Amino acid sequence: MNQQVNGFRPADVEAVEFRSVMRNVAGAVSIITASHGGARAGLTATSLTALSAEPPAVLVCVNRGASAWPTIERAGHFAINVLAARHQSIADRFAGRGGLKGEERFGEGDWTRLVTGAPALDGALAVLDCETEEAIERHSHTILIGRVKAIREAGTEGALLYWRGLYGKLDESLQHGAGI
Repeated sequence: MNQQVNGFRPADVEAVEFRSVMRNVAGAVSIITASHGGARAGLTATSLTALSAEPPAVLVCVNRGASAWPTIERAGHFAINVLAARHQSIADRFAGRGGLKGEERFGEGDWTRLVTGAPALDGALAVLDCETEEAIERHSHTILIGRVKAIREAGTEGALLYWRGLYGKLDESLQHGAGI
């Protein structure tokens, strides 16, 4: 067992410990999608951040072991579909719950094709259509830098949030400091 100093564990933490600590970081839930050679693929992600406003660019981290990764890698584009709280079952589908992969994951919701060819979920809170600008391999993941080519903001309802293995809803009640 690792000895703690002032409540901190040493730097050689185990992956299980690291995952446990990172579960304390709440994140908005998005579906990352791509299409290549007629095949669509996607996965659920919480590792999304804005990189710059000029030019508009985002950063998303994708596990290279994910079943959707080969399609995303070859496509040269991807879409970020920011989910509303009502999309929890779609988030589960794209997280692979129930063993769904590839085209099977698109069996729920209405999907349209964007300028880049990436699939977009109709009714998502926001959709960013991105061209892959750079892919940086680090450890088990690839950091995708996407140049935003088009955007759509469609919803005002609460966002789907993921924290400590559970889904929740983030809505406008937090804008005014409610509950703080």
